[in-house]
Amino acid sequence: MFKFKKTNIHDCYEIYPNVFKDNRGKFVKIFNDTCFKKKKLNLTFVETYYSISKPNVIRGLHFQSPPHDHAKLIYCIKGQITDVILDLRLGSPTYGKYFSIKLEEKKANMLYIGKGLAHGFATHNKTSILVYNLTSEHVPTHDKGILWNSIGIKWPNLKPIISKRDKSFPKLKDFISPFKYNI
Repeated sequence: MFKFKKTNIHDCYEIYPNVFKDNRGKFVKIFNDTCFKKKKLNLTFVETYYSISKPNVIRGLHFQSPPHDHAKLIYCIKGQITDVILDLRLGSPTYGKYFSIKLEEKKANMLYIGKGLAHGFATHNKTSILVYNLTSEHVPTHDKGILWNSIGIKWPNLKPIISKRDKSFPKLKDFISPFKYNI
């Protein structure tokens, strides 16, 4: 039913759901508890958001710190984005490393992002809509980030549109991580 593809970051998967197409359009099943539990991804979603981002927007790199950290299941239902995951877990073999992938409406691919991983994305040449399913509620005092250009990510936009908040985040080298790596 779902195809789970491992990434180079532990606890981060690209997921391909079944897409059913006919002359009316398409139908996509986003989540099935049994399939995800077989992959040891026990998810109870407690909040869902979506963002609408204009062309050339960069959002992130965002995370929520413990004890309000969360796992996410994200997917792009309109347009195309370059999605980036950064490992912030002390003791992880990929600490400070990132993974990037294109999520796009046409492919209907999704990304599972485990706890302790920061997330950001860049839109391409069209407005994009990204849906976020989260395993914890948003707590403003625990909503944090890493500076978007502090780790050498090759973003697709030469003149990105970035929020004042995202520009104010610390660089990775100045960040003291509260996350621990657990296999």
